[in-house]
Amino acid sequence: MLNQAIVRFQHDTGKEIVQNTNRKNYEALAIALSEISNNLPQTAETLGHIKYEPDISKEQQEYPFRKYDITGGQIKDALMGLVANPRPFLVDTCYIYVYGMGRLAFEKNPKDEYLVSTEETEEATMDAYSVFKENQQLKASLAKLRHERKRSISRKNTFIRKVLLPLSVLLLVLAVYFFYQYNTANQQLSVYKNDFKLLPYTPTKAQIDSLEGVWICYIGSPQARLSDPNRYHKVVTNLVEIKYKNGYFLYERYGASFNHTGYIQMEAPGLISIHSRIKNNTNIIESPRHSLMQLEPGKPFLNAISASWSFDVGTKNRIIGIREVYQKLGKGGVIEEVINSVENASCQCKIIRWKKNQKEISTFFLKNMSLDSLANLEMRNMIDERSILLKDPAEEFIIIKKSE
Repeated sequence: MLNQAIVRFQHDTGKEIVQNTNRKNYEALAIALSEISNNLPQTAETLGHIKYEPDISKEQQEYPFRKYDITGGQIKDALMGLVANPRPFLVDTCYIYVYGMGRLAFEKNPKDEYLVSTEETEEATMDAYSVFKENQQLKASLAKLRHERKRSISRKNTFIRKVLLPLSVLLLVLAVYFFYQYNTANQQLSVYKNDFKLLPYTPTKAQIDSLEGVWICYIGSPQARLSDPNRYHKVVTNLVEIKYKNGYFLYERYGASFNHTGYIQMEAPGLISIHSRIKNNTNIIESPRHSLMQLEPGKPFLNAISASWSFDVGTKNRIIGIREVYQKLGKGGVIEEVINSVENASCQCKIIRWKKNQKEISTFFLKNMSLDSLANLEMRNMIDERSILLKDPAEEFIIIKKSE
């Protein structure tokens, strides 16, 4: 094939090539062939030869340093027989230069039978061209794998840059924001606790045990209701449930007409503040009341001094000062309000059941009644009409029985 290429070159150029050991004699032909060989990575389909991997540094190099450059020394060595198996790209280039097609295309449609190997020769010797072809295929596969790996890395980097990085920044900003909000809320809570003196004292287990439970509360507020002409010497019973929670106590009070809800704070050993309001379905504070009570162990009745209300109708609902008497009944169980029953209609009152356990149930009928109906004289004296203080002094506001 090289001889054919030399003949073609001499015919086309009119230049004679002296075939000896001087590589310079073949340089012009080598340069002409290199113009073809450096395009082999792009001409496999059109010219019919094996695939060659691209030369990534082709644009940065010049002859004779490009990957597929053919030199005069390579042609001289092949002609002199110094190279048993010339480089496949040199062979393919010669086929293209002489016949206008690569070796694969030429084998399918040979134009010179002398250049086609016999079957015996192919079986007896290893075809270097086929080895190179397999090598090129392996290189192409390797290049493809490298390219896919680069694309995978590129996609991964793009995902990191476009998704993970912004998400990380967002999470960092949110973390800083929520930390700031949490820190601000904690600081604000500390200010509130200091300014309002919230939870100034932590009760002991014994103090919690003495206050927590179910109480009955006797209140003389009906004696201050102008709308009731028969208000003399009246009292109303309330059932109260007190539960401890994180340093303070929850307060639920069931009354004859309405219920109260609120909390208790222990201000100091044996001293509590009771804050409550009418229980409703809104956030509006309705008829708030504040009480102070001393816990005196051993006493059957404890009294609280309250800034309360007459709980009268409309504008007649006035602020009053009043004494309330508490008596502890026990602990535990469940409190239930009985509604829409025959018992409600017959007693004209509110019915509360305290289920201490599965067998023991206490029922309370909450309503306004005569103070004299209470058996304990000491308790009656605590909450009679003398215990009520009006916001504005007024004669005949509290009915007092005239002596006979």
